Amino acid sequence: QVQLVESGGGLVQAGGSLRLSCAASGSTFRINDMGWYRQAPEKRRELVATITRGGSTNYAESMKGRVTISRDNAKYTVYLQMNSLKLEDTAAYYCWSRSSFGQEYWGQGTQVSVSS
Repeated sequence: QVQLVESGGGLVQAGGSLRLSCAASGSTFRINDMGWYRQAPEKRRELVATITRGGSTNYAESMKGRVTISRDNAKYTVYLQMNSLKLEDTAAYYCWSRSSFGQEYWGQGTQVSVSS
């Protein structure tokens, strides 16, 4: 099993920045891809960004230019730097990972709230 623990969420004013972190533990050797999804109230969970073990990234169109995903393979940690935050970025942000066999793991989520 893989456990994912997020940190770094909080309340920020529109236009501000936050950096989320997610540390993996357990059977970390299984991890290949890592990333972030988010879910706003009454909306479906959606992709924010993903990153492969080799560093290839994929971003949601709505987030391109405002977020940067990175990872430290030695620490089994993935980061999400978010800039120019908007009210509509308010959501629970979930850490995600996927093994080379396709098994997915999720964190408990960290809340990001953007105020005007």
